[in-house]
Amino acid sequence: MSGFGGNAHDAIDTETLVRRVMEVVSNAKSVPLSSSVMVTKDEVLELLEDALERLPDELRQARWMLKEREQFLSKVAREGDDILEAARVRAERMVERQEIVREARHTAQRVVESAREEARRLRLEAEDYCDQKLAAFEIVLERTLRTARGGREKLRVTPAPADRPEVTLSQEEDESSEAFFDQDKT
Repeated sequence: MSGFGGNAHDAIDTETLVRRVMEVVSNAKSVPLSSSVMVTKDEVLELLEDALERLPDELRQARWMLKEREQFLSKVAREGDDILEAARVRAERMVERQEIVREARHTAQRVVESAREEARRLRLEAEDYCDQKLAAFEIVLERTLRTARGGREKLRVTPAPADRPEVTLSQEEDESSEAFFDQDKT
């Protein structure tokens, strides 16, 4: 191996060695009366051997870098997929929440409408019930009024008995009211 030594060997890469070979060939002296050039065979072979020795290391590094790049791209793609999946799940949850809110509003509206309808129905039923009771009470009152009018009419037409002393109207009212209230005492 040429005089590149240990440290120089580590510092020089394959590309530099190949360029040195090209330089040696291009700077070589021409053979007189020929298109061929004279190169130092040992020097060119030594440079090529050094390049070949470095080539596996550089290929290994290049392969490692390609593998690392592929792993990085794969990792980034997985992270991107994870981010997209999380965004999709979040969007679905938001849509679900919106749907739940929409459904809750719809349900609340139905409940309120149903409650209003039920209240209206109950109010109408109560009004009908009260009207029926008042009509029945009116009928009872009309009968009572007719009975009272009939009784008063009989009293006007019937002469007062002779053995009974004439009583004034205020005394009659007092007696009838006492008799009326006597019913409460029994």
